[in-house]
Amino acid sequence: MRKVTITHAASFAFMLGLAGCTAPGGGSIYVPMGGDGQSKAPEPPRASELETSEPQVWRKSEQSDVSEPAPAPEQPTRSPSYRESGDELPAAAVALIRDADQRLRQGDSAGAISRLERAQRVAPRSAEVYFKLAEAYVAGNNLGAAEQFTLKGLSLAGNDSRMQRSGWLLLADIRRARGNVAGASQAEDRARAL
Repeated sequence: MRKVTITHAASFAFMLGLAGCTAPGGGSIYVPMGGDGQSKAPEPPRASELETSEPQVWRKSEQSDVSEPAPAPEQPTRSPSYRESGDELPAAAVALIRDADQRLRQGDSAGAISRLERAQRVAPRSAEVYFKLAEAYVAGNNLGAAEQFTLKGLSLAGNDSRMQRSGWLLLADIRRARGNVAGASQAEDRARAL
């Protein structure tokens, strides 16, 4: 009888063990040793233990106002933009401008404009090309287009005061030819200020 009771108790304990292994979620089940119900699970780590083991992170609001010295400024390695120096004309654009000047001397303003438009495609940020286009449109008696190309050239002249002065004087002549005396005076004032 006692042997049967021990066998039943062992079978029951085995079944309980199997039921614990097939618990939903597949996680392990904590079973206290001894089975007296008074033993406790180990304490989880406290926050103070975590704080001492991990490096401390400072928020921006917690940092002091003392700042580190600023690093030495880097030497500029970029090339100046067209607004600072103006574009260098490629050789193809120079040749087209010379051809356009020759055509203007011969009275062929349409041919000169055609050459200068090609030069504009070669050097789209050259103020000189836009001023030459303005001169060609003046020769073709299209003063509205001439004024617009002059303004575009002035916007591209950058820090080149010689180029800006010639652009403002060209604009003054165009505005005077269009009957805009006040606008011509303003352009001349801008040229004198350079």
